[in-house]
Amino acid sequence: MEKVRNVALFGHNDAGKTSLAEAILFNAGVVKRLGRVDEGNTASDFDPDEHKRGISVNTTPLTFDWRGYKINLLDTPGFADFIGEVISTLRVIDGAVFVISAVAGVEVQTEIVWKMADQYAYPRIVYINKMDRENASFQRCLDQLAALYGSRVIPFQLPIGEEHQFRGVVDLIANKAYVYGDDGKPEEADVPADMADAVRAAREKVIEGAAEASDELMERYLEGEELADEEVLSALLAGVSSGSLVPVLCGSATHNIAVDLLTTAIVNTLPSPARLTEIRGHKKGSHDEISFPAAPDAPLAALVFKTISDPYVGKLSYFRVFAGTFKSDSTVYNPLRDKEERVGQVFLVRGKNQIATREIPAGDIGGVAKLTDTSTGDTLCDRDNPIVLPPIAFPEPIMSLAVEPMTKGDEDKLSVALTRLSEEDPTFSVRRDSEVKQTIISGMGEAHLDIMMERMSRKFGVNVHTEPPRVPYKETVRRQARAEGKHKKQTGGHGQFGIAWLEIEPMERGSGFEFVDKIVGGVIPKQFIPSVEKGVRKAMEEGYLAGYPVVDLRATVYDGKYHPVDSSDISFQIAGSLALKNAMAEAEPYLLEPIVNVEILVPEAYMGDVIGDLNAKRGRIMGMEAEGGLQRIRAQVPLAEMLRYSIDLRSITGGRGTFRMEFSHYEEVPSHIASRIIEAAKAEKKD
Repeated sequence: MEKVRNVALFGHNDAGKTSLAEAILFNAGVVKRLGRVDEGNTASDFDPDEHKRGISVNTTPLTFDWRGYKINLLDTPGFADFIGEVISTLRVIDGAVFVISAVAGVEVQTEIVWKMADQYAYPRIVYINKMDRENASFQRCLDQLAALYGSRVIPFQLPIGEEHQFRGVVDLIANKAYVYGDDGKPEEADVPADMADAVRAAREKVIEGAAEASDELMERYLEGEELADEEVLSALLAGVSSGSLVPVLCGSATHNIAVDLLTTAIVNTLPSPARLTEIRGHKKGSHDEISFPAAPDAPLAALVFKTISDPYVGKLSYFRVFAGTFKSDSTVYNPLRDKEERVGQVFLVRGKNQIATREIPAGDIGGVAKLTDTSTGDTLCDRDNPIVLPPIAFPEPIMSLAVEPMTKGDEDKLSVALTRLSEEDPTFSVRRDSEVKQTIISGMGEAHLDIMMERMSRKFGVNVHTEPPRVPYKETVRRQARAEGKHKKQTGGHGQFGIAWLEIEPMERGSGFEFVDKIVGGVIPKQFIPSVEKGVRKAMEEGYLAGYPVVDLRATVYDGKYHPVDSSDISFQIAGSLALKNAMAEAEPYLLEPIVNVEILVPEAYMGDVIGDLNAKRGRIMGMEAEGGLQRIRAQVPLAEMLRYSIDLRSITGGRGTFRMEFSHYEEVPSHIASRIIEAAKAEKKD
């Protein structure tokens, strides 16, 4: 376990994480030539969605050996819509590399994931990439990092040159320079004379950082005592491994400059899985905590952190083994589903390549195909020693669309495809909304939902139309009214005859519907009263103003007429339906709209803009409170105004804001908006 490293590359979109992973694999001899993202031939971006867009959309494990160590490198997406991939990756690593563009500096997604990594207290390295690009500045990035994260951020390297002059780095700990040729091979050299003062000042900061990581060294340092290089190095390694220091390295992934030094730093400074001495979980069906030693000879405990649905291969499940050993040709137990799973061949994962192996021991990451009942976030263990590991806490979806199959053939396959996709990605959900009669898909943003629809077409051959979900408006009345429903029809044989008088009146908001029978003297026979009610209910479902269901209404049938021969169930259903519609016309009907409770978390600088936007959306601000450098805004807003709020909030806050919402209650729609809704409904009906 001491020779394994589970490390993820995190950072904003276009920081160069995939190119960096490619250069690391090239240096390790795993790939024979450096692939390029724009050519779609990198080891980690192999999915057609990634080729089409030129961005990572999946977390990709890449296993390789480096100088006697085994590294599981996980390349994660940097686009906000795929944050679910990042969250699941955070559960299975031991250390992190944050990749920052030397041109753009620290960007939004880096800040967001940095905070998430803080929750796990993960040790990390910062790698300032793209040092060879125009407008690259190591110092600007360093100043930004120091402003955000304080004095624990310490440069372990300085660049030799910048932009097109960039050719190598100075290792501040070894006090050596490494200059790189076109082949990516380093040559050791003396520190350039023009950098001597900068190197001296930077080395002093490194020694200060080492002293801060050790009380004993700090005491000697403050007394002016010279610290030996070995002592400094030992203190620095301990500081990085504990997370109290964050080393900053730099280089160029596309030109393979100083990438080898980063890989060596991963091995030397980031912890192994042996940092965990035990793993904790709970018993199935209870909150009783249990623990196993985090060792290969302990009972099995593995967590599935990613699932890929493939129509040909079946499901592929990627997992981290926290305790025990996951073996080929064995049986494992899924306590959440109470199912045993038959395991065929287990494998190590390197992009799209699967390397067959006999077993995956504690501390390692692997994959297995064709698990029937297991999904992302599930625990796999021994039936005799069941344990449920803490689940992965995925965020709630923030954007929804309605989907409709293009053809009858697509309709049959749609639900299967959507179910498979939701198993694959827990941030993608599907539900049938019976009120608006639509299938609603929800995800983390526009790009996320676009990719899921393309994936559904490519993998399952299902094509759909998408549109914003219909808002589930409702209708009700303002005052009491009475009306007659008369149905008379004479045909060749028996006719149809039914007359019902109905009184309707408004009820308290949210109380639903009540039907009252006040018929006396048998003017409508008992057996036809339920028929009247059925007709009333049907008319309420169809609506009066704009086709939305009528609610919060009491309907009383108090008079009517029947014919001993021509009256029937259907006659009184139609009479009840007509009576309701006629009464609605006199009862001042109006529209109700759903109001949602919204909680928005934004940096203080954007608070004014967010509140202004909520006011423009007819929102009511219910309260504000500070929370860890951010502001939490609570508001009530009509759902109709929130259908594309994920896009609006991202635009206002530059991606720094997050929100969640839940249904609160119904309120009357303002008349000018109601008239637009009614007109649109009439036009749609006419079409």
